Amino acid sequence: MSSKESSNKERRTVPVEAIELYNQYVHGEISRRTFLNRAKQFVVAGLTAGALVEALMPNYAMGQQIARDDERIRASYVTVPSPQGHGYIRGYLVRPYSADSRSETPTKLPGIIVVHENRGLNPHTEDVARRLALANFMTFAPDVLTSVGGYPGDDYQGGQLFSSLDAGKRFEDIVAAALWLKGRDDCNGKIGATGFCYGGGVSNQLAVRLGADLAAAVPFYGGAAPEADVPNIKAAILVQHGELDTRLVEAWPAYEAALKAAGVTYDADIHPGALHGFFNDATPERYNEAAATLAWTRMVDWFNTYTRT
Repeated sequence: MSSKESSNKERRTVPVEAIELYNQYVHGEISRRTFLNRAKQFVVAGLTAGALVEALMPNYAMGQQIARDDERIRASYVTVPSPQGHGYIRGYLVRPYSADSRSETPTKLPGIIVVHENRGLNPHTEDVARRLALANFMTFAPDVLTSVGGYPGDDYQGGQLFSSLDAGKRFEDIVAAALWLKGRDDCNGKIGATGFCYGGGVSNQLAVRLGADLAAAVPFYGGAAPEADVPNIKAAILVQHGELDTRLVEAWPAYEAALKAAGVTYDADIHPGALHGFFNDATPERYNEAAATLAWTRMVDWFNTYTRT
């Protein structure tokens, strides 16, 4: 066990079962009331029910690594047409300042679609977009809640809005965003996709749908593409799972076999001791520093390998 893994486990103050309960809550499987009531059974010595809930809920200010007004980036919100989806989708576009400051002609960069979890474009996802921009990519983080007013500032409400939308149209909105990014004059014509949970599953789906139009995908704890659709994948796939995320880990061998049979370039990391949501440093009880650090390095290297001209 590395020192980072050890320190992460030492910082964890609530039982793993309580964290799994939180996962059910944020995925919309149980109501807020049910979550609060069930959380009480996991109260341990020195930790009140209120403190337990607070420990499980996201703290986006704490998880921010790159300030919104960081002078090294240029960021804006852009609305993209989505005729097959909800008509339009708004997203967060970020480019490194250095790519545009030295010449009248913008530097063409690889584009990376960053897809949020099932609660809308929250501050953590925007921060990941900024981090990738500082790794010299152009990033676009779409908000599938655009048609219902966008991310409401509350994850539970965001999840409720998410569930109210047609799944097919949600996906078409992201497809539109990806193709728009690929077609921009300041994109080098190669795009990748990454995302978390719902966004991880969408990254796999984009690889199926876009075929050769997607160069690479790095899905974090996302559902696999259907086996029958895997031969459509032309992107290089790097899967990221936490060892303790058993449902997805148990499904991985079948997905791996399908990728191998289809001749898809792929790799996978199953991070020891990591939970579902291990990359999200805004939820410290799920966050695993060692796993997140390694996954970040692997993702940047993967995109550098497959999206640079």
